[in-house]
Amino acid sequence: MTKINFNKVRFVHMIGIKGVGMTALAACLKDKNINISGSDIPEIFITDQTLKKMGLSWWENFSTDHISHQNLVIATGSAHQGPDNPEAKAAIRKGIPYLTHGEALGLLMAKKSGISVCGVGGKTTTSAILATVMALAGEKPSFAIGAGEIFPLIWPGHYDKKGQYFIAEADEYATAKGFDHRPRFYWQNPKIVICTNIEHDHPDIYPNQEAVKTVFYQFFDKIPNDGFLVINGDNKNNRAVIAKLNKKIITYGQGDNNNCQIKNISLLPGKTTFSLQYNKQDWGSFIINVPGSHNAFNATAAIITLKNLGISLAKIKQFLPKFIGTKRRFEFLGKTDRLEVWDDYAHHPKQIEATLSAAVYWFNKKPLTVIFQPHTFSRTEKLLNGFAKSLSLANQVFILPVYSAGRETGNSQKLAQKLVKETQKYLPEKTFFYQPTKDKSHLKGIVLTMGAGDVWKIGHNLLK
Repeated sequence: MTKINFNKVRFVHMIGIKGVGMTALAACLKDKNINISGSDIPEIFITDQTLKKMGLSWWENFSTDHISHQNLVIATGSAHQGPDNPEAKAAIRKGIPYLTHGEALGLLMAKKSGISVCGVGGKTTTSAILATVMALAGEKPSFAIGAGEIFPLIWPGHYDKKGQYFIAEADEYATAKGFDHRPRFYWQNPKIVICTNIEHDHPDIYPNQEAVKTVFYQFFDKIPNDGFLVINGDNKNNRAVIAKLNKKIITYGQGDNNNCQIKNISLLPGKTTFSLQYNKQDWGSFIINVPGSHNAFNATAAIITLKNLGISLAKIKQFLPKFIGTKRRFEFLGKTDRLEVWDDYAHHPKQIEATLSAAVYWFNKKPLTVIFQPHTFSRTEKLLNGFAKSLSLANQVFILPVYSAGRETGNSQKLAQKLVKETQKYLPEKTFFYQPTKDKSHLKGIVLTMGAGDVWKIGHNLLK
């Protein structure tokens, strides 16, 4: 990896600047007084407004003309042709240092005590809860979190020269698909790791669950002797990975064998409450203003970490309710006289199941329509039945063509129709292929758009 001293960098160009990870990284670099240029495709992204509020602009599309006087070029990694992008090639040809997003984030974290949050589902929310409480408690954390916005912190990234800790999402996806299949979290060397759950989420990179377990074990094994791992002990894959791990491990969950046991989860309209018992010591009850049992788990991972960093339970309980979510994680978009529209990033069957189970209580058992956009061909094909079962928790489902994410090629409409038929086995006469040109008067009540692509645009269009 190219060694970069960010204190000496004055001008960075970012290829694919509108990606959520790149936007968070841009916010950190801006805090270090680094000038930033960027480029991306013309499509509207969820981060457009965030970048504009930060005072950043970008070129539409990619051109070698954009590469001239920069000290460093950073690229998303797997999207936009990776190192074969014309701007990446121009940088390499001109001798300008080139890094993927994963490498750049790892280097930026290196000067701090890293807190890496990994797992399939919950990374963003857990990281955001951690950053919010630490910031409100005066700990001055740095962070890079893959969300367009964090409420109430606003920006998805921040670099604080005084603070000790750097919180970052740690993704197991490839550094640069087709070029470097080491996981993105390979470049992070954290003192503390939080793991929500280990599942088979990227069949285009990992052939089976065992391959996924291997990379997570290798990541956990990097934790130094004075660090620790906070991990969901209810997840069977998590338990299998840590069975032979010789590190300080703190488990959490509802099971009796966990160090921190979650009890009395209460799902209510507008809030979630739960209590904790840590090594048989009563920590009392907690309130979060985000829905679902899964978020009680996410909050618990953050609470354990905060307490072990010396933040008192009193402060944690004071500041925890201040966190009210992130962009694209069960986000309220708006309402009309006919519709109430929400949006969520869930794109794996386990995430969908958790979100829809939470929605039942959050909306007080009112009927729910889901507009789902499958994300990547390989994931959709591999987990087809899992998607169908999880989506059937809704009262009505509309399925869009598959979003390729620029990683794969295939017949997006044909595969989506296959998912429609599979879901109809569990939700007959209530599952349809979504056709945007059709009359939408049949949509009413609560509508939840769901997926990791650009399905959120449909939610905004429904409100117009």
